[in-house]
Amino acid sequence: MTAVTDQDNGNGNGSGKDSGLSGKDGGKADGGAPGRVGDGRWDDGLIARRAAAAEADEAGGTVSRASAEDDAEPQVEAYDPSGGPLPPRLDALRELVGLSRARLERETLAEAGRVLDEAAARQRLSSRHTVIAVAGATGSGKSTLFNALAGAPISDTGLRRPTTSQPIACSWTDGAAGLLDRLAVPGRLRRRPHPGPVAFDEALQGLVLVDLPDHDSAATEHRDQVDRVLALVDAVIWVVDPEKYADAALHERYLRPLAGHAEVTFVVLNQTDRLPGEAADLVLDDLRRLLDDDGIALGEHGEPGATVMSLSALTGDGVPELREMVGRFVQNRTAATRRLWADVDAAAARLRPVYVAEGRPGLGERAREEFTDRLAEAVGAAAAGQAAEREWRRNAGRACGTPWLRLWRWYENRGLPGSLDRMGQALTPPEEELTARQRVEQAVRIVADDAADGLPGPWAQAVREAAFTGAEGLPEALDELAVRAGAPGASKRGGGTEAGQGAAPGAPLGGALGGRPAKPPRPKWWPAAVLAQVSMTLLQIFGGLWLVGQIIGVLEPGLLTPALIMLAGVVGGPLVEWSCAAAIRGPARRYGQDAERRLREAAAGCGRARVLDPVAAELVRYREVRERYVTVTEFSTTGR
Repeated sequence: MTAVTDQDNGNGNGSGKDSGLSGKDGGKADGGAPGRVGDGRWDDGLIARRAAAAEADEAGGTVSRASAEDDAEPQVEAYDPSGGPLPPRLDALRELVGLSRARLERETLAEAGRVLDEAAARQRLSSRHTVIAVAGATGSGKSTLFNALAGAPISDTGLRRPTTSQPIACSWTDGAAGLLDRLAVPGRLRRRPHPGPVAFDEALQGLVLVDLPDHDSAATEHRDQVDRVLALVDAVIWVVDPEKYADAALHERYLRPLAGHAEVTFVVLNQTDRLPGEAADLVLDDLRRLLDDDGIALGEHGEPGATVMSLSALTGDGVPELREMVGRFVQNRTAATRRLWADVDAAAARLRPVYVAEGRPGLGERAREEFTDRLAEAVGAAAAGQAAEREWRRNAGRACGTPWLRLWRWYENRGLPGSLDRMGQALTPPEEELTARQRVEQAVRIVADDAADGLPGPWAQAVREAAFTGAEGLPEALDELAVRAGAPGASKRGGGTEAGQGAAPGAPLGGALGGRPAKPPRPKWWPAAVLAQVSMTLLQIFGGLWLVGQIIGVLEPGLLTPALIMLAGVVGGPLVEWSCAAAIRGPARRYGQDAERRLREAAAGCGRARVLDPVAAELVRYREVRERYVTVTEFSTTGR
């Protein structure tokens, strides 16, 4: 046979051109003792190549000139899937990983990062080659099938287990060195098919066939090599035998996890020559059933999916059919794209729990309003409005009330702990003052839970952290708002802080309040009411003095007139006060509502800047990554 070994330029890493020597026997495939070529020379790879180069120099440089001509020819045509849906998916996956690094654990994004790295590495390599691995269990006959496909005994077969200890590659055309370097196939284990019909089969040009160690080998390093190579090849031919085709290790470790790679998977039932009669068909049907249970789509009736067939690599029965299928698969030159496509699908499926939410998470208007209501309750907006309304009425009573009634009220309220004025100042019961901080914390917790409801775990945690971080210092800021609004007892509402302390610098503390509000403005009709009340008071005084003068004999007697004047003053004073109280009821209520609204808006602005805006920013970030994830998965759900 002809054993052509891909070598490097002297360092043995297999990155150089394909070269070879003709002879009857090739070297051992698994790195054993080298064999002799037809002219008696030892073919041990690098030594043979140097010997051939030396002889060529002695012969006038014929071989060197031929090598130089080969070097001038391009060996690798870079893989370029531009124009299809794969590049947008890879770009979206790359953006998805970039946007998620700050929110997700590195282990969560590890598989997606590996897929991106492998996709970039594969796109830099040859598009003219399709790398297909031949994998199987111990004794399944995969090396025999490998040799049958190559048309030459390249890989060792025998009773010794494991027979194949390292991956062995057979390339039908030049330019596959980079792909084999990526697979870490040693240069001494790179072969070319025996010159003949198989080697010159036009359909197989561009095929790189790799024989893998046994996936169930007792040697751990063999299994590790299988796992490593399977993650890098474009397609795989699984070889099973009638005894182990239902092996749980094969189905649970490989076939089931790779169910999404059905379009680049061949499953071959080997050793059918050992089955009598129709037993091969029965075993093949049962194999199809198991593959269907694994979730592997079967490519039957022209549908895309895994290729399943039976053959005997030992007798050659069915091998030409498999070779023909592989040839069509290679000439299609879409294996690398299909493999990367399936890798992206698998990575997206693993990321689904951290990107797909249940329902429509977010901050609705109702949640925002309820949050504002709780902050307004915690800051005492309603009590502040009631206090402002009472202040308006109190000023009106002082201006329009009778002086005798005002004097009585002053006397009644002076220094008395149970007075109405002092009771009015106690807007918030002590037990409610002590729980104001808890009310703020509860409001933040509820709005954070509402915003995170339905979000995947990492994003829900990010939303809660944003809310709780922004809420630091919020009770103190709300307390300062209440102080600026002039709400009595506000210095205790934030949990015992003094006015102006504990507020974060630059926070919007009461910008709408404009400081402590001034006394309520007086209506234009107040001077007339005051004048009327003064007149009523003067009438009372005048009538009273008149009666006194008559009683002491200074004035002429006549009680009716002074009595009527005094009665007019006595009745008119309360009447004017009652009229003013009725007239100020509406303005006082509006003034209290305005004070409540201003404090409520200030508290809402503070809560929005510290809590709602950071939470909304996290939700926007989640929507961005969700859109990228949809881009990654949209083609896999709608079809290509």
